[in-house]
Amino acid sequence: MVKLEAMDVYAAHGFGPEPEGLAWQAMTDWMKKNNVSGPQRFFGFNNPNPTVGSPNYGYEVWMAAGESTLPEGDLERKHFDGGLYAVAHCKGVEAIPGVWRELVAWRENSPYKSASHQWLEEHFNTNAADVSEWEFDLYMPVK
Repeated sequence: MVKLEAMDVYAAHGFGPEPEGLAWQAMTDWMKKNNVSGPQRFFGFNNPNPTVGSPNYGYEVWMAAGESTLPEGDLERKHFDGGLYAVAHCKGVEAIPGVWRELVAWRENSPYKSASHQWLEEHFNTNAADVSEWEFDLYMPVK
């Protein structure tokens, strides 16, 4: 269980059959343009979720904005209120759906209930060329 504190974030959005790459490209382009480097905290989530009958959906990537104000350019600055989460770690993009299912099954058999704050995937090792090496903490909102 983790309580994420409120934070400001920079948000990049992609939409299409593979929107994750579009959102990440917008984020990395913006970071290069604004000379943002060093360790950053990144989160992502579907926005909007996939729907039956359409190959298109959205994905949004957040980078914690910190205290300083940077030029926003193509990204949007947002405020995230935080919240309580059940968290599970996984390695490799292909593992994400199964770990989400495990988290939901855990919650159904726990004293926790579903909450309405944003579901999140925290991204680690996203510079690795092989997506099977990427690591994630999956944050399921609970109350």
